Amino acid sequence: MAVDLWSEVTVSRSEKFEITAEGEGAEEMPKDSTNLMCIGVKAAFDAAEVPVPVLKYHVVSRIPYARGLGSSSAAIVAGIIAGLVLVGHRLPCWGSEALLQIAASIEGHPDNVAPAIYGGIQIGIHSGARWMSERAPSPPGMQMVLFIPDFVGMTSSARNVLDATVSRDVAAYNIGRVAFLVHALCTSNLDNLRFGVQDQMHQPQRGSKLYKYLFPMIEAAENAGAACAYLSGAGPTVMALTSGASGDIFTQREKERVDLAVAEAMLQVAENFGIKGQLLITNTSHEG
Repeated sequence: MAVDLWSEVTVSRSEKFEITAEGEGAEEMPKDSTNLMCIGVKAAFDAAEVPVPVLKYHVVSRIPYARGLGSSSAAIVAGIIAGLVLVGHRLPCWGSEALLQIAASIEGHPDNVAPAIYGGIQIGIHSGARWMSERAPSPPGMQMVLFIPDFVGMTSSARNVLDATVSRDVAAYNIGRVAFLVHALCTSNLDNLRFGVQDQMHQPQRGSKLYKYLFPMIEAAENAGAACAYLSGAGPTVMALTSGASGDIFTQREKERVDLAVAEAMLQVAENFGIKGQLLITNTSHEG
């Protein structure tokens, strides 16, 4: 899901290679060619079969870095698009989605790059021949309450705690939940979202070994009125989805909104566990 958090990437020709950054993760992100912006640019030049010239990169990052909010995918997509513009290369769209193919090949899956490209809530699969993605509806008035811890979450560490195999019962459990989730989105039945986001493949493992606050925070958010709450990506961010009775955030009476109550409940859990972080309230971005 693309949330309304944005980074700005500027790529220009230069006499020497340089990466400058400001904002979220400015100190932590790599300043060499391993930066995903550079990898995205190179992929665009490779598609055009043109060598990459010497370039200068500048990023204003407003997406918290390594927090399970897709900052890496935003960097990849921004780099590819910047590279395509610089080299003057066009990619085929209909029937091939070449931009998605390049981005997903770098990321390894379409889960985050597809929303970064197309916006909204995306469901991505590999057809056997190429990556494909389709948009699922975003219920009107739905908002996101994000608790973003001050510490980073490395995807490699988060993967290391997962089970090497998945039982048939666990697979059936998750397949049923994801079907329930998509149906809840399609019918705007927010009451069913809490069942749709239930999981046995990664949240119990990460909650018990990495993020002790996860399930207490989910419970507190739902008790405060959230439709659901879950671990965002590989963590450590916890995201709650909320809405009001009228379905339109501009016409709802103030007392119908539960965003602030949910935010306060999540912050209280963080305080109980001695975890510092920031709280953001945002919504779905329908544009990539």
